[in-house]
Amino acid sequence: MSTATEATEPQPAVSDGSLARRFSLTRVRETLIQGCLFLCAFLSVFTTLGIIVVLLSESVFSLSADDPAFFQKVSLTSFLTGTEWAWNEAKFGILPLLCGTFLVAGIAALIGLPVGILSAVYMSEYAAPRVRAVLKPVLEILAGIPTVVYGYFALIFVTPYLLKPVFETLFGIDVGVFNAASAGIVVGIMIVPMVSSLSEDALRAVPRSLREAGYALGSTKFDVSVRVVLPAAFSGIMASFLLAVARAVGETMAVAIAAGNTPNLTLNPFEPIQSMTAYIVQVSQGDTPAGTIEYKSLYAVGLSLFCVTLVMNIVSQWIMRRYREVYQ
Repeated sequence: MSTATEATEPQPAVSDGSLARRFSLTRVRETLIQGCLFLCAFLSVFTTLGIIVVLLSESVFSLSADDPAFFQKVSLTSFLTGTEWAWNEAKFGILPLLCGTFLVAGIAALIGLPVGILSAVYMSEYAAPRVRAVLKPVLEILAGIPTVVYGYFALIFVTPYLLKPVFETLFGIDVGVFNAASAGIVVGIMIVPMVSSLSEDALRAVPRSLREAGYALGSTKFDVSVRVVLPAAFSGIMASFLLAVARAVGETMAVAIAAGNTPNLTLNPFEPIQSMTAYIVQVSQGDTPAGTIEYKSLYAVGLSLFCVTLVMNIVSQWIMRRYREVYQ
């Protein structure tokens, strides 16, 4: 009887003041959490704005009349169209550096993109779950290897044991110790994990019903993979391609070690070249006095590299929005 009586006894009501205090504390806590999350999200935007301000202040405009910026001393036309880059001789034509950068990135794309997409198709459509569970982490280990190791791998192994025996012995083509081909090969190996991982995620996001519809029509696994799954994941695959190429354009140490430091306007992949990032490394490690035109050329090259990668990322976002497939 006592138990039943205790169970039926009314509980004390919570006062309106207590509810108001709890509600107020909850709102304050949610506001603080929202503010912290906003600051974390704004950090990347703030960092980007800071980089832009630093690049522009040293290369385009200067607040001090006694310390002019780079383009206040060097014509923009001669900078963009000049065919000779010799910073110690005050010759600043960006074309040799652009040519070297895109030559290495192009070779890397020819190697990394096909290998990456083919490995993604295998892991997504052909590999057994156990094989995929082993193969994908092994591929992603390549992304964790320092780029300096890739550079010395190209200099010590790729050039003397792969390029020279093949092209000098068989074809009689002179291969320099430093060359764009070896740098492009190792950078291509570096971007394989990025292409493979992102493309494989895009392929696996394609609904199973599309695959089953293809099999119901009598298609083989190869036909379904090539004619159904790949077109359906086109936006994600293209985004991975462009991001990987942007990664190759911005690669620094591997290219600086393997390709050399010779600004050379050439399309011969077996000659030494210099990329924009390699030039930044070369000059920043020297004894260039701050405030000189040679010092400010670092920021002009950095601004050019920033514009190139920005355009590539904008194109990547446009392709993703233009060809994105939405599945219900």
